Amino acid sequence: MTRRRATLGLLSVALLSSCTVGQDEEVRIGRENAAQVNAQLRIVQDRAVADYVQAIGRDLANRTARADLDWRFFVVDDDAVNAFALPGGFIYVNRGLIDRADRLDELAGALGHEIGHVVRRHSVQQMQTGSRANAAVSLTCSLTGWCDNTVARAAIQVGGAALFARYSRQDEAEADSEAVVIVRQAGIDPEGIPALFERLMQERRDAPLTIEAYFASHPLEEDRVRATRRQIQALSPVGGQRLVRDDPSYAAFRDRLARTR
Repeated sequence: MTRRRATLGLLSVALLSSCTVGQDEEVRIGRENAAQVNAQLRIVQDRAVADYVQAIGRDLANRTARADLDWRFFVVDDDAVNAFALPGGFIYVNRGLIDRADRLDELAGALGHEIGHVVRRHSVQQMQTGSRANAAVSLTCSLTGWCDNTVARAAIQVGGAALFARYSRQDEAEADSEAVVIVRQAGIDPEGIPALFERLMQERRDAPLTIEAYFASHPLEEDRVRATRRQIQALSPVGGQRLVRDDPSYAAFRDRLARTR
């Protein structure tokens, strides 16, 4: 039965690669894959932790052109540095990335970036052109366990690096741009976006293996940092609004997350 479901899943992927994927189909794909991901990965179940990330993520997503989606945000109990988005508004952020995000604006920027991928429908575009067929096959193999695909299984184990990821540099730049706008509209300082980028790049130089999964799925170089800062500087001043960089509630959230180990 498991093999049959997996085979049907692969056939549906092949069909999707040759047709247009509407929003209803996108949400269905995302929901089905989210159910598989949640069964395969360790999701932090602490209600306070889950509610905090859901509240931040939902507030950001509500400011996008796709606010009508039923956005869901999850914390993965994994020390690997990573975050990823599934079609239809399912966003995952690893414990390891939250550990590196020292301030609220940095976590908001990371969530905004993943939201940006969904807003721009990057995964859907890749499925429509057929360029994600192999990734979808790897996902199905990894989650059903009936394929001998060690690379795909390893990606799941380090926190979902292969799940609708490996975006192009253009996709990453577009998601960065969306994140800058989304975060600032929420009254949060977008400077957290390049600040977190720089911290991750420094860690890559000092201890590359600790954040291998993130850079495998998120091409990140100095030009992205510069481009993000240029966009921030070009934005018109927010009249009378003080942008938030951090909040005591964020420190309390991280403390609570640390106690769930």
